[in-house]
Amino acid sequence: MAGGLSRPVWLKRMCPMMHDNPDQNPLLDVSGLKVAYGPVEALKGVDLKVRKGEIVTLLGANGAGKSSTLNALVGLAAKRAGCVTFAGKDISALPPEMIVRMGMTLTPEGRRIFPTLTVDEHLLLGGAMHKGRGQIDAVREDMLSRFPILKERLHQKAGSLSGGEQQMLAIARSMMSSPDLLLLDEPSLGLAPQIVDQIFELIASLRARGLTILLVEQNVSLSLEIADTGYVMANGRIVLSGSAAELRNSTEIQGAYLGA
Repeated sequence: MAGGLSRPVWLKRMCPMMHDNPDQNPLLDVSGLKVAYGPVEALKGVDLKVRKGEIVTLLGANGAGKSSTLNALVGLAAKRAGCVTFAGKDISALPPEMIVRMGMTLTPEGRRIFPTLTVDEHLLLGGAMHKGRGQIDAVREDMLSRFPILKERLHQKAGSLSGGEQQMLAIARSMMSSPDLLLLDEPSLGLAPQIVDQIFELIASLRARGLTILLVEQNVSLSLEIADTGYVMANGRIVLSGSAAELRNSTEIQGAYLGA
């Protein structure tokens, strides 16, 4: 972001005004997002923007509210307040299936594959929203070209795949809905370092092919290498934001996350 790192001002906000020219609007605009689980406030007024073609990373310690943010965006966590605008439309009150149809999908933390289903069955589940088998098959072929290892394992049970292969399957399953915005929650969790590098190369290649990505990730260094913009969360709030380069050079980020 131009002008250096920024810190939020705690204001209650309504849905942001959209520009008449859609190219000037963020693909995703989140304002004042609040989520609670019973008496516990998980999100206390989150504001963030994702522009088309970007990789935006959401950083923070465990329990900061990162996963709750992603779950709220796709309708899996009930919102107490705030506005979520996607592609110029208010999706704050929409159910998850409608949000997927509009072009936003989540690859959840932990992959959440079905061990007894084959790779192919996972892909077909991910493409269920498409109309007609011909459209599903076309998207499936595209996924298999992007993930050649999955083509090799097409009729294999997902439970027999390696951790890295399962993560690729989880991403491919999400992409079967042909999203404009892919939310990735901790894609490197539990993977060996060399596999982590492969996953990050994959994420960068997806952006190079036009996909917009909001990434929650524990590997701060690699996240900031591939991201355009970053937000830092603590205690359910955004406490710092800026370009990836600005965050990498921040003494706070270096001390807290990069071991400097």
